[in-house]
Amino acid sequence: MDNLKAFESELLKQECKVTVIDEGDSTVRNKNRKLLSNLQHGYYGPSERAEWFKKRFGASYEKLLSVMPERCHAETSFGFLVAYEENPDVIIEIDDDVFPSAGHTLVNGHARNLQSNDGKTVNCRGKWYNTMENLTLTRNVTIYPRGHPYGTRADDADSIWKNTGGKCVLNMGLWTGTPDLDALTILYNGGMNGKCNIKATGYQKDKVIVGKGTYFPVCSMNTAFLREIIPAFYQSYSNFMGIDRFDDIWSGVFIKKIADHLGRRVSLGNPLADHRKRPRDTFKDLRKEFEGMVINEKLWKLVDEIELEGSTYWDAYDSLTQELEKRISQAFPEPLYQKFLKVQLRKMKLWLRIIDKLG
Repeated sequence: MDNLKAFESELLKQECKVTVIDEGDSTVRNKNRKLLSNLQHGYYGPSERAEWFKKRFGASYEKLLSVMPERCHAETSFGFLVAYEENPDVIIEIDDDVFPSAGHTLVNGHARNLQSNDGKTVNCRGKWYNTMENLTLTRNVTIYPRGHPYGTRADDADSIWKNTGGKCVLNMGLWTGTPDLDALTILYNGGMNGKCNIKATGYQKDKVIVGKGTYFPVCSMNTAFLREIIPAFYQSYSNFMGIDRFDDIWSGVFIKKIADHLGRRVSLGNPLADHRKRPRDTFKDLRKEFEGMVINEKLWKLVDEIELEGSTYWDAYDSLTQELEKRISQAFPEPLYQKFLKVQLRKMKLWLRIIDKLG
């Protein structure tokens, strides 16, 4: 929580509440309590999450609690449920290796992109916008972020820009320091410790609105959104069957499809934050990502071809799960992928039950 200490003055000024999703380690918490002593905060490890579900759902709590994966980034979904109950103005999700970037404010930066009518809208022929185009990099190379499908890259350079802005329901901030790259890209660029020699020093545009029918990899390490999207913003069930690191990517594809359907906008750009990624084994990340990369090439296409129904986030997410259920077996004949995706759909349906019960 060193990073939240670094954001402390801004968080205090904005009267923010900090919700920490952790593993319940008492030694780590004792250190964090000192760092967060001036901020309103609460901890939710496995035991607190179980108690939260038990108090609200009684005898059925264990089945509903099963939507939460163990020991992985997607546990952050629980923080969204806390926020759904508490009804804040804006929810900001930030990883513990993300620090302030000089000249940028976290809360005000996100609030401005969500609430202003500014921005330029982009659509891409390949249906995916390369967010790395909006970063200033230390090397003159074309790279793509984690989660950007490989099969679309030949067409992504053809972008159409329009001077149309508007308020948004989700805004992804960008970063200085280490870009969010997949393990294959990092290895290709000589990175054996989870990082390579490509760094980001700034961005090109304050606010890019990603147009209807165009997707982008939503990296949740510096992302803000409105409470209204939570019924459709479950972070995909990860660290399961050897597949990880796509929870925010796939939840981002789903929410973009639904936002387009409902006539809402999604943006990226401001605020910058400094990503100080810790060293890690790139080959271990590649193992976690490989099967997800295979799924990723097909899953977004299934989502894109679906005609959604419903006028609310809950209804549209329900429609999405039903339509995906009809298509999974044909699109993914391999038993591994079928089993994995059918589990995802069961968890998504449980998520809707939880939201429904919370009212």
